[in-house]
Amino acid sequence: MADSPQTVIGVDLGGTNVRAGRVADGSILQESTRKVSSDAAEEVVLEEIADTIQEVMTPETTAIGIGVPSVVDVDTGVVYNVENIPSWQEVHLKQFLEERFSVAAYVNNDVNCFVLGEHSFGQGRNHDSVVGLALGTGLGGGIVIDNKLYAGASCGAGEFGMVPYRDHLLEHYCSGEFFRMVHQTDGASVLRRAMDGDQAAQAIFDEFGEHLGNAIILVLHTVDPELIILGGSVSQAFEYFEASMRRQLQTFAFPKTIESLQIVCSTLPNVAVLGAASLCLAD
Repeated sequence: MADSPQTVIGVDLGGTNVRAGRVADGSILQESTRKVSSDAAEEVVLEEIADTIQEVMTPETTAIGIGVPSVVDVDTGVVYNVENIPSWQEVHLKQFLEERFSVAAYVNNDVNCFVLGEHSFGQGRNHDSVVGLALGTGLGGGIVIDNKLYAGASCGAGEFGMVPYRDHLLEHYCSGEFFRMVHQTDGASVLRRAMDGDQAAQAIFDEFGEHLGNAIILVLHTVDPELIILGGSVSQAFEYFEASMRRQLQTFAFPKTIESLQIVCSTLPNVAVLGAASLCLAD
């Protein structure tokens, strides 16, 4: 009888849910999802994560990778100041997981896991340099250079959304914040209106695309990747802001760069779980 394949577990921790998947050969064999008690004590959330992992754990599992929406000391696996889980100010997550499950654990930022998942299993597979931009509640970024995830000295590389822009930060204009704070609405309702042919809704997306074009120009000046992959909830409206985004990119100083640059939307299901699993393979 052939030996059972070795597997790893990828975990995606959000502010409201935690999802775990047992992964082998780029496929999720089994997954589990549950709510996170985001306002609870640190230990309560840790146990919720552990319970979710336990549901997909097998004796063949060799490692656990987890992406969290925060700053991480990648070497020690300590997580700092998780915005949506107030009790998580300094959490020794790697130590907790290794002691609980007796396998190696790897911890990184959630958007880093997104771009790593795309590079390992998605549209970034044949590209040496990739930037992932998550257009969701905020604007997050992840960077792969020379086929390796680049997190920076403090796991802060790729945080393009925190760059000052106009009267605020870039993510204020290039994420769901734009619809809420600038137009006092939400992206989902604007999308529904645009799909019905509402010209005012289309104008909002045109404005959004111009701001996103400026964000991509920043990416080009700092990283100059072959490929940019857009993810997050706002990317579902890509067809409504793509034209204005590309018009703004025509203002970039180096036209040849724009000609060769590829910009696509993520189509990989469960990319965050796969990316977290990829942390175990990238060591």
